[in-house]
Amino acid sequence: MRLCRFVPKSDPGRPPRWAEFEGTGADGRLLVIDGDPWSRRAGVTREIYLAPSIQLCAPVVPSKIVGVGLNYRKHAEEMKKPLPDEPLLFLKPPSALLDPDADIVRPSGYSRVDFEGEVALVIGKRARRVSREAALEYVLGVTALNDVTVRDLQKKDIQYTRAKGFDSFAPVGPCVTTLDQLAEEGHDLGNLRVRTTLNGEPRQDSTTADLIFDLPTLVSFISHVMTLEPGDVITTGTPSGVGPVQPGDVVAITVDGVGTLENPVVGEPA
Repeated sequence: MRLCRFVPKSDPGRPPRWAEFEGTGADGRLLVIDGDPWSRRAGVTREIYLAPSIQLCAPVVPSKIVGVGLNYRKHAEEMKKPLPDEPLLFLKPPSALLDPDADIVRPSGYSRVDFEGEVALVIGKRARRVSREAALEYVLGVTALNDVTVRDLQKKDIQYTRAKGFDSFAPVGPCVTTLDQLAEEGHDLGNLRVRTTLNGEPRQDSTTADLIFDLPTLVSFISHVMTLEPGDVITTGTPSGVGPVQPGDVVAITVDGVGTLENPVVGEPA
């Protein structure tokens, strides 16, 4: 299934709710879920919304967003860095989370702020010190994430917290596609395609076959460092082709089986 969070356009102040998304685009409909996707008692209700009547929200409410740096071979080449011996981890704060279609706010005073289109994993059950072989049993599904980064600060600070931690620097969505749904549609986690466009022009196009550390390895490795909770997000690295954004740009990230996450860029208010 494809899981999302939404609010009705007629009542935008209402707390977001989870739903199963059926169909595609404007022809889709949302079957409301009672509770959250990882609750044992969660189930589809009789409430139905048509896609044009709702606004999508970020499809997760994570306790943490775990990033992996330099995890595509060709991206390491473009950054002129050696391949890492083990996954390079960093954290993005939950306050950086951004809904589909919402504005990425480019902070002023920096010369370069980049988009980074990524495949992201959403954890479905508590994971602590899990093996690589069992790792995917703890994954609910896959979504798309834009790991927005102030390149000036990344170079200056060495560590990534400030460079990647601004509010609005983690757009995610539009939905979470469960692993069984991806398999049913013939998508291979080991060769899942991710593409990024800037103002409609192609910028990134790769697959998870180019990952240095594959998806099960990442889940296992991270779980040996920190406990992963349901709803947590692992964003798995960006392929080559990263580039700067300016106010007025629109970034769109498409992950096969998930859909397209699109966000405009605006300047920081004075």
